Amino acid sequence: MDAAATAFAYHDRTKHRLDRYAAGPGSLDWDAQPNPFRHWSDTARLALDRRTGTAPAGVPDLAGIAWLLRHAAAVTAWKQYGPARWSLRAHPSSGNLHPTETWLCARGIAGLADGLYHYQAEDHSLELRADLAAEPEAGPSLHLAYSSVAWREAWKYGERAFRYCQLDMGHVLGALAYAAALLGWRPRLLTPGADELAACLGLDRAADYAGVEPEEAEAAVCLFGAPAMPRFSRWHGRPGLLDGNPMYRWPVIDEVAAATRGRLPPLPAGPAEVPAGVAAETLLRRRSAQAFDGRSELPVTAFRRLLGTLAGAAGSPAWALWTYAARVHPVLFVHRVEGLAPGLYCLPRSEAGLAGLAGAMRREFAWTPADPELPLYKLVGAKAERTARTVSCHQDIASQCAFSVMFVAEFAGPVGADPAAWRHLHWEAGLLGHALTLAAEAEGWRGTGIGCFFDDADQELLGLADDRYRVIYHYAVGMAVDDARLSTLPAYD
Repeated sequence: MDAAATAFAYHDRTKHRLDRYAAGPGSLDWDAQPNPFRHWSDTARLALDRRTGTAPAGVPDLAGIAWLLRHAAAVTAWKQYGPARWSLRAHPSSGNLHPTETWLCARGIAGLADGLYHYQAEDHSLELRADLAAEPEAGPSLHLAYSSVAWREAWKYGERAFRYCQLDMGHVLGALAYAAALLGWRPRLLTPGADELAACLGLDRAADYAGVEPEEAEAAVCLFGAPAMPRFSRWHGRPGLLDGNPMYRWPVIDEVAAATRGRLPPLPAGPAEVPAGVAAETLLRRRSAQAFDGRSELPVTAFRRLLGTLAGAAGSPAWALWTYAARVHPVLFVHRVEGLAPGLYCLPRSEAGLAGLAGAMRREFAWTPADPELPLYKLVGAKAERTARTVSCHQDIASQCAFSVMFVAEFAGPVGADPAAWRHLHWEAGLLGHALTLAAEAEGWRGTGIGCFFDDADQELLGLADDRYRVIYHYAVGMAVDDARLSTLPAYD
């Protein structure tokens, strides 16, 4: 089976259906959850400044790095219920399982010795992984890179877990874009091949990872200096084991990971200016809603600002980082938006998306313009709380919200041409989700991702008869109801 066929087969195999869910573990022991923090032993460790407050100005230095990671990848709070205690982070994660690992490559950065570092979110520190190779002509540079530990998600979600790793990667990139914008930094996505990035981060050093969970190379970003990733010479440390007694194996995840390795296409030029996005306090107080009140109406002015963020009209920092043509488009269940009739709406993010979706969806959809400025179209008017709940795996959050979203990807064409696009489409959907959740938080509302949905039921609802388009993510925004039984504790002592 070729790589594209493997990607398509994985996507089909991991659908949730109305009569059965994708293959997963038969039971869970939360006391045996994989460690959400990977520690590297037998290496030097550097504690970072944990202060928040005003972003430090100027070119990247150690203070700026500490601030960036604190607002883009760190623990933001701990929750506790009885003896159970779990962390929240600056970016959401499917099931709060956090498969993503963050890496930092520094050369000539004030206050920081040159090298490759693993970022440790549990205590906000850097763990030295490798020394830089001698390159006398190289100038100062700073890069971030990311890898995924699929087992953290597969422990709970089984075969569907690799989808969630990729959606998480989009949220991680979004968190970075927003935090960097507040520093005045302009991150640039890089396009290394998967094998090249794995070698750069030492993820291909089989002896180092013997007996522990492997990591999958994902993405790299240049924050400062030359875009080329540095080379490393001497390696340090041993990665910690996350799960000493895994009960299941999901080999299909290894198959789709291999099939979808590749590089991002060349990056189009971005805007001349990068907007600030939201306040730093918003990045730290972001939470994923666990329940909505089912009553509150979202003001239409706030609704329009949220949709403007998705469409690109509001100048989100996400679209200064991800400058590719839009290939993922929101379809909305509107339940409770002031002055807007309940129903199904579509927000195509490009002219091509509008033409393609209008030709692929149900013929009876009206496509009535619903906003004087945004490309919002009313497809059908109806109260659809029950339908939204049903297609979102019968979850109340999809019906008790102000609106929920199905992110529809241009699918068969991109993935058939380049199987790595399967990952990149999920990254784009995760970026959209992150832009939406921060915009909602800034308005005093809250968002939450919904990774569990019935794939074919979505397709039938929209009249999508083939794989030209596929729903790959759900999201919801509403007025959150907090669980009074939970205690909130500071991120760091």
